Amino acid sequence: MSYIDTPKDKARSIRLLVLDVDGVLTDGSLYFHADGSESKVFNSLDGHGIKMLQASGVEVAIITGRRSKMVELRAQALGIKTLIQGREDKLTALKTIKENKRLDWSKIAYCGDDLPDLAAIKASGLGITVPNAPEYMVQHADMCTNRKGGQGAVREVCDFIMQAQGTLQDALDYYILGC
Repeated sequence: MSYIDTPKDKARSIRLLVLDVDGVLTDGSLYFHADGSESKVFNSLDGHGIKMLQASGVEVAIITGRRSKMVELRAQALGIKTLIQGREDKLTALKTIKENKRLDWSKIAYCGDDLPDLAAIKASGLGITVPNAPEYMVQHADMCTNRKGGQGAVREVCDFIMQAQGTLQDALDYYILGC
C-alpha cells in the first residue's frame, strides 16, 4: 500500500507561497479606462491573510503575466518583497525564486488559475487553484479553494497553510485576546 500526501500534509512544510494576480488576487476582470490606464480590485480579506501568513514565518511572492503599477503598490502595502511582473513563463520565474531562496520544491506552494500557471502548479510542493479556473486546472492541482479568485481565495489558502502548520490559532488569539 502506498502513502499519498494530502494537501494538509504538503502544507505543513511550506515556507513560500507564490501567487498569480489576475484570477487569484483579483476576480480576473481587467478594467481599462479611456485614458489608457487600468485598475484592479483586491480583496482586503486576502491582504490580511497574507500579512498573517508572513507573520507566521511563511514568505509570500507574486508572479504575474501583466505589468501593473497597482500590483506593485499592493505588494508594497502587504510587505511582499518578491514581485515578478510581465512573465508568462511562470515556471521559469518560479525556478529563479526557488534557486535564489534555496528552497526545495516541497517547501513551495503556488496558486494560479490558468494555463500559464499550470507548470508551476504541477512543480510546486502544493499546487493550488481556484474554482473559477478551467476544469483542467482543477484536475492538475493538489487543492482547489472554495472561494473564487478575488473573493477570499487567497485568505483561504493562507488560513489553510497556517492551520496545517499549527500557527493559525496563535494568529487568531492575537485578535480574540488582544495580545
